[in-house]
Amino acid sequence: MKLSVIIPVFNEVATVASVIQQVRQCGVPSLEILVVDDCSSDGTGALLDSLSPAPDLVVVHHKKNQGKGAAIRTAQARLTGDVVIIQDADLEYSPREFPRMLRFIEEDRADAVFGSRYAGSTHLVDSFWHVKGNQWLTSFSNFCSNLHLTDMETCYKMIRADLFRGFTLECNRFGFEPEITAKLAKAHARIFETPIDYVPRPYDQGKKIGWRDGLAALWYILKYNL
Repeated sequence: MKLSVIIPVFNEVATVASVIQQVRQCGVPSLEILVVDDCSSDGTGALLDSLSPAPDLVVVHHKKNQGKGAAIRTAQARLTGDVVIIQDADLEYSPREFPRMLRFIEEDRADAVFGSRYAGSTHLVDSFWHVKGNQWLTSFSNFCSNLHLTDMETCYKMIRADLFRGFTLECNRFGFEPEITAKLAKAHARIFETPIDYVPRPYDQGKKIGWRDGLAALWYILKYNL
């Protein structure tokens, strides 16, 4: 199976090249890497353009900043793989998880696989409010969708590409996570959840999601589930 890896990126000049290299070394033999630069202002775009052309790499630039969800939507229209996953460009998540997650779909046991940061994995201790915020949002999402997830907000959602292409995505920012979860639930997708390693990045090192995105997520959970 060919795996399409979408990397939405905004101002990650220090890490994006390392992330692309890690994706290439993840152990999945057939890969497509779609990097969408969301109008970065720190040199990320120039760095991406300086990378050697390769058949496994597609780079797209937004002319204005639109948000993570908009970048994913741009890549959605271009992907050619059998399975798709989102990869953040900040090194919090490890692409080494891909082969293990992909097996559930290859064996036709799942339509989507969520990599959970809070389901028994060994991880760097995160801040209390970040973890609690994720837990509260996950619980509310579970209540509305009738799923039983431990980490709705995880970046690692691996989905069959034919299913993913069929969704009309709307959210421009971090609302993508509750939106795609609700749409998978409404499609009665078979969802597996598996533990993943996670190294949280503190806000003083560039972490972008904040409390306003958490409040927005509450609205998106209601909107897309109800």
